[in-house]
Amino acid sequence: MDLGLLLLRLALAAILWMHATQKLFGWFSGPGLDRATTLFENLGQRPGRQMAKLAAACEATGALLVATGLATPLGAAILAGTMVVAGGSLTTVKGTVWNAMGGGEYPLMLASVALVLGFTGPGSWSLDSAVGAPWVPKSNSAALVIGVIVLVVAALAAGASLRRTHANLAGATASEAVDPAPPASA
Repeated sequence: MDLGLLLLRLALAAILWMHATQKLFGWFSGPGLDRATTLFENLGQRPGRQMAKLAAACEATGALLVATGLATPLGAAILAGTMVVAGGSLTTVKGTVWNAMGGGEYPLMLASVALVLGFTGPGSWSLDSAVGAPWVPKSNSAALVIGVIVLVVAALAAGASLRRTHANLAGATASEAVDPAPPASA
């Protein structure tokens, strides 16, 4: 089980580290910061440049914490919250959850994997375990409590951002509405 958790942590961390560098530097066929800014603006994440930097910082920080197994619940909450915002924004804008149609299926799956780590803990091959961190679950009931805390923290963080996204998108739609034609003069 510990090997499986290590591989899961490393895979999730690698994907999200690359995801962060796609946004910031254009690595791995990514958009780079200028195009990521436009994407974030279109998703209702405003101001786009600051939100793209924040998302990349969250992805990189969460990836580092999860990869090393250090403060794993915090890393899992950061990654889950960030990916719920990404998935929720894509799903809202595209009107579908399915990735093939531009929806948020993929980031929502990454959020799910992060949440699983919140419930399972990092395993014994982690810095948390090496230092005897109190948040490493030693029983199913402890795992449940820690996992629920990770879930709640991620949901609160994502919920606030998604409410802002919805408000930004609603404001953009209202400001782009065309005024009705003026009455015809007789």
